[in-house]
Amino acid sequence: MHNKEFKKGIAVGAAATLIVTGAGFVGYQKTMFPKGTALADSATVQKLNYLESLIDEEYLDEKDEGSLREGLYAGLMSGLNDPYSVYYTAEQYKELNTSNEGSYVGIGAVLQKDEDGGAQIIQLYEGGSGEQAGLKKGDVLKAVDGKDVTEKETADIAAMIRESDKDSVTLTIQRAEQKETSDIKVEIRDVEIQTVSHEMLDDETGYIRISEFSEVTSNQYKKAFEDLHDKGMKKLVVDLRNNPGGLLNAVCDVLRQILPEGLIVYTEDKNGKKEEEKCDGKNELNMPLAVLVNGSSASASEIFAGAVKDYGIGTIVGTTTYGKGVVQTIQPLTDGSAVKITIAKYFTPKGNDINKKGITPNVEAELSEGSADWTELTHEEDTQLQTALKEIGQS
Repeated sequence: MHNKEFKKGIAVGAAATLIVTGAGFVGYQKTMFPKGTALADSATVQKLNYLESLIDEEYLDEKDEGSLREGLYAGLMSGLNDPYSVYYTAEQYKELNTSNEGSYVGIGAVLQKDEDGGAQIIQLYEGGSGEQAGLKKGDVLKAVDGKDVTEKETADIAAMIRESDKDSVTLTIQRAEQKETSDIKVEIRDVEIQTVSHEMLDDETGYIRISEFSEVTSNQYKKAFEDLHDKGMKKLVVDLRNNPGGLLNAVCDVLRQILPEGLIVYTEDKNGKKEEEKCDGKNELNMPLAVLVNGSSASASEIFAGAVKDYGIGTIVGTTTYGKGVVQTIQPLTDGSAVKITIAKYFTPKGNDINKKGITPNVEAELSEGSADWTELTHEEDTQLQTALKEIGQS
């Protein structure tokens, strides 16, 4: 089964490698509007020509022909009325690769526009140069190498940093508790995105959180599990809350470290063709397991939860998952752009179709009233985690 994507901040960096799925690079058709397509109708072409002439005659500002063309491509995919089938510009495709590959060149920070329109650091990758230089979550970027960035989009700021011809950048940041801005010099280098974090909750109970499934996730999970095992772990909680998904091969590689021998997941396309992912069972988990999910656990996370539930090797705890049971493939185009298009449905080992339904936990558990974000709670305040611990019999 080809490497396919299962998911939905801007990372400050560029992809180290490309993900090439399906048949690889796709050339343009020699015939721009072949017969039988939505664009073959002469009335459609005439309407497009009229709209462009209307823009030329009436539009107040200058038109950008490149942007108009990009808008047409995006609009064609949007016409499918499928939220998962989209067109990516070349720049957007680069950013997508950063997420999927799990490694890039940058400073190990994720930016997001704050309420005032500033570029705020919302995440710092463990061991990244940003964290090591002293950047903190919540810092707002004001300038990069002395160039004001207060009016720029996060993607443009990320590009300024990753495309620098120097080995480091000087970031001017505003910290919440300080009146004055400060300059921090940060090295630009290879960064591996941390998708897995772990800790021992007590002498016997290990906790592994997976934030998404990228190319680096399986190896990170293996290292986390081995570390916890060496510390005496006899019970495990895997936290998939707010995990939007990721790559099919990534989640299957993690599940091959957990499941017994048998089917992990299978997909079926529009022609009824099925493809299966299987596990040899050589690394079957032999300890109590609970898997935490919520309404933001989607696609690859649901493959994980669905397989664990179907095999009965662990307890699913939390709230019903998102319900994304369809598969996308990414087709790069020769100009650097790409399209992501839905090509199949996936089914759990027992043949369950969870699209638009989600996976119902074995044990329903809500956060305590007034607790909207579990990431801001202590472990003791996290009622979903506490329920999971009870299910595996924490001492």
